[in-house]
Amino acid sequence: MRVDTIFEGGRFRTLDERRPTAARIGVLHGRIVGFDDELDGVASDRTVDLGGAHVVPGFNDAHHHLSLRGRRLRGLDLRSDRVGTLAALYDAVAAAARETPPDAWIFAAGYDQNKIGQHPDAARLDEATGRRPIWIEHVSGHMGVANTAAFARAGYADRRGVPDVDGGHVARDAEGRAVGLLQEKAMPLVTTAFEPLGLDEIEANLAEASRVGLSEGLTSVTEPGIGAIDGIGNSPLDLHAFHRARESGALGIRMTVMPYATTLHEFASEPELRGVDLGLRSGFGDEWLRIGPMKILTDGSLIGRSAALKCCYHGERDNSGFLLFTHEQMRAVMIGAHRAGWQVAAHAIGDAAVDAVLDVYDEAQRALPRPNARHRIEHFAVASDEQIARAARLGVVAVPQGRFITEIGDGMADALGPQRSELCYRMRSLLDAGMVLPGSSDAPVASGAPLLGIHDMVNRRTASGRELAPAERVSAADALRAYTHGSAYAVHEEHLKGTLAAGKLADLAVLSDDPLAVEPEAIADIQVLATVVGGEVRYERPAN
Repeated sequence: MRVDTIFEGGRFRTLDERRPTAARIGVLHGRIVGFDDELDGVASDRTVDLGGAHVVPGFNDAHHHLSLRGRRLRGLDLRSDRVGTLAALYDAVAAAARETPPDAWIFAAGYDQNKIGQHPDAARLDEATGRRPIWIEHVSGHMGVANTAAFARAGYADRRGVPDVDGGHVARDAEGRAVGLLQEKAMPLVTTAFEPLGLDEIEANLAEASRVGLSEGLTSVTEPGIGAIDGIGNSPLDLHAFHRARESGALGIRMTVMPYATTLHEFASEPELRGVDLGLRSGFGDEWLRIGPMKILTDGSLIGRSAALKCCYHGERDNSGFLLFTHEQMRAVMIGAHRAGWQVAAHAIGDAAVDAVLDVYDEAQRALPRPNARHRIEHFAVASDEQIARAARLGVVAVPQGRFITEIGDGMADALGPQRSELCYRMRSLLDAGMVLPGSSDAPVASGAPLLGIHDMVNRRTASGRELAPAERVSAADALRAYTHGSAYAVHEEHLKGTLAAGKLADLAVLSDDPLAVEPEAIADIQVLATVVGGEVRYERPAN
């Protein structure tokens, strides 16, 4: 027997109970074919000596906006670790404007009003940009700020003429003039002035995000929303852009993509079904690029205080957030998708939104039972014991984000108050209920590095050092399994990924230390030395 590659000299944690550790792995045609003594006498075209490094299955992020991450990486970065005050934000915008042609758009992202004190203002942005149009995307992606020139490009030369939008919010001054901030479904009032993005730009964004993701040990990602510029996506040609990026070599990470709800439609011959043309649905594709669940947003953001809660936000007597769709609208889309064979992924952050989604999933399964459908709730950010038990009974996969705890945890705790913060991003409770826990970041809302996500799932401390729902800590083993097997399970791919076993894809993350052996506080300091996808080394850490 002859194989393509033997990786030797490694300390492998396979996460497979039948063979939990190994020192050698053989790879043929991108898949694992044997371990250790099974490779004795086997010839190989190539041998890679790992030098005693620690190796785990390639990291898999169950909710990661790769294309948007690339766009933000290529735009103006206004995250709080780069821009700590509102004045510094305006200075950064002014510096970028000096390098921007007079008629060109400026795209910036990452600010958090909880950290800089308030949202930027259109009038001040006019001064900073020299009246170039600018769109600043909030770190959450659920709101953004435009200046006067941006509103004018969108057809609103007078900011008093900006209309209200159901399911969205336009912030206004005392005279009714839009002050810049647009939330949820109000964002397309401006964003449609520069969207859809061109194919070359989408491909460039994917290339940059792929490059960075590989350096973090990522080998698989689920992109939660493509194809709809009125929801989440870059262009109606998104899937074509992903194909182009894969064919050109720009995309080095395996992708599962979620078409957004508005890309689905009723079929004249089967009006109860919702789908895309030719009946394409979840599962179509190959090991590099496949169609995953249908994505739908049902509410907003916790730190933006637009997620739909059962009670008001802490310190606000008249704001409990809002749902983006009526119950009947949700039923039509989600049950129609269920009947058509789709896996459904509903963004639901607040506990009121979680209830609304569980109601629809329950109704869908009663109308047409589908064992192992694995419908998902993205974020599942505020949830009671009863809601967790109900989700478990329905076979729902909850997809929370560990890295939120450090990066936006203080804002989430402030929004919920001390008592309800204990219900925030529950992970231990999901496992205790018998649910499979995926690992995810929601990058670029938070850092996409899996080791940082694992660190936060284990430690659960915010940037200020306070504990956020400490009873929801999980072990390092649970967190690692979430970022490997759990994320594969979330899209019906555990037969291909998540553990290192014969017949599975040869996707590996080579690490400087063992995340299960170091002190919990040191997990974030582990370095990715190399990333292997399909038996090919796609990233190597440069020598010092």
